[in-house]
Amino acid sequence: MNTPERSSAFILDDDEEKIEYAADTKVSNAGTFTFNKEDHTVGNLLRMQLLRDPAVKFAGYMHPHPLVHKIHLKIQTSTSQVAPAETLSAAIEDLSNETDHLITQVTDAIDKWKKENTDMMGM
Repeated sequence: MNTPERSSAFILDDDEEKIEYAADTKVSNAGTFTFNKEDHTVGNLLRMQLLRDPAVKFAGYMHPHPLVHKIHLKIQTSTSQVAPAETLSAAIEDLSNETDHLITQVTDAIDKWKKENTDMMGM
């Protein structure tokens, strides 16, 4: 068949970097990050987290084509004292912390439910 391998959508090639950065030459305090082997899920998640940061003036992403597995994330900060890379790093750290908190809450809720329903489960 003429179908690409499914793994080509998420496994990086040997010569491919996960994230590439290019500073914007026309807009100050801005740059574009290219995320290889990612899609709308990561793009929208990062965009929304970046927009929560008061130092971010603009954050948007583009998925060039459904068969091209990359996204372009553009970030512009409000001052030259904060670089786009710093805001992206902070956004990723915040998302990691939120994920850890969510995992803890779900685990605690499951444990609580199991304790309250041991009689119904036949244990």
